[in-house]
Amino acid sequence: QPFRGTVGTYPINRRPFEQKTSAETSAQAGACDGPSHHTARMKVLILLLGLAGGLAFAFRDSPASLQEMITAAGPWGAVVFVLLFAVGTVLFVPGSVHALAGGALFGPVLGTVLNLSGATLGAVLAFLAARHGMRDWVRARTGARLEPLIAGVEAEGWRFVAFVRLVPLFPFTLMNYAFGVTRIGLVPYGVTTFMCMIPGSLAYTWLGFAGREAFAGDGTGAIRQGSIALALLAVALFLPRLVKRLRGTAQAFFTRAEVTALRQSLQANDTAPRLVDVRGALEFAGGHIDGAINIPLPDLTKQVHVLKDWRNRPLAVICRTDRRSRAALDILKTQGFTNLILVNGSMLEWTRQSLPVVQE
Repeated sequence: QPFRGTVGTYPINRRPFEQKTSAETSAQAGACDGPSHHTARMKVLILLLGLAGGLAFAFRDSPASLQEMITAAGPWGAVVFVLLFAVGTVLFVPGSVHALAGGALFGPVLGTVLNLSGATLGAVLAFLAARHGMRDWVRARTGARLEPLIAGVEAEGWRFVAFVRLVPLFPFTLMNYAFGVTRIGLVPYGVTTFMCMIPGSLAYTWLGFAGREAFAGDGTGAIRQGSIALALLAVALFLPRLVKRLRGTAQAFFTRAEVTALRQSLQANDTAPRLVDVRGALEFAGGHIDGAINIPLPDLTKQVHVLKDWRNRPLAVICRTDRRSRAALDILKTQGFTNLILVNGSMLEWTRQSLPVVQE
């Protein structure tokens, strides 16, 4: 059969999911979404809203006094706010609640810095919790949504983290835990999360500051700050659409193939793709697909002439986990190759399905 792939998309059904009985499903739902879990979250949210309401009522006649109190607290006020933001993020409290409060309490500039610090700290804590003890809980909580997330990180690393942060396909707080189950490193995860939260954090912080101006009775200032906040919010809301469009354009230069489809296509005579394994020589010798040619990724640019006859013919790339394959595709694209194929799951998926390999 001629090879057929999926253009520019992540594999939603990259591997079959185990079917669970209704009893197992109910048990997982009870463990993750039971009454105690929701009650604890609601208590934290009600407490934060109650504190905000109490402060607003106490300083309703003199909003400037609240600012003076925060200033008098010095750096400790900012530290406490950041810690509360971080804890709230870990406990699934919506970040917008804290961001609005940060703008109202600390102003647009310092408030944005503190909001970003608190949100990033909370995201890192949730990430570490998932990586060092909560993997089973995260897998049960995310279900089938975790599989394309893992595949995306394997293929693109921090770039996929940026995509998910800018395009809210999944709840932000849940993704903090889910990324802890993937192979992404802590530093690239933390830095990417911080950078990609800047637009939304800035918009919500400024909106909170505009609300404080309105509450203080400064009509002119409230209108001015509100206009700035709405403009920033519009930019933050437009960014996901722009990113999705650019991402779709960038991904259209290659197709994706499951390992079973690749095996079938390799057996075809006229339409079989050329398979390039970009792992190191020792990895390749330890086990590879029959008929594959080994060109380690660091040597690909210098040895690309070996593939000149396949510039416009199907050329499949494989490595161990997709990461090096994705980098190889970028190189091959710049060299003018037009019919590129990325093998989903690469050799890990090939061996997981007990497909044949050749050793040297």
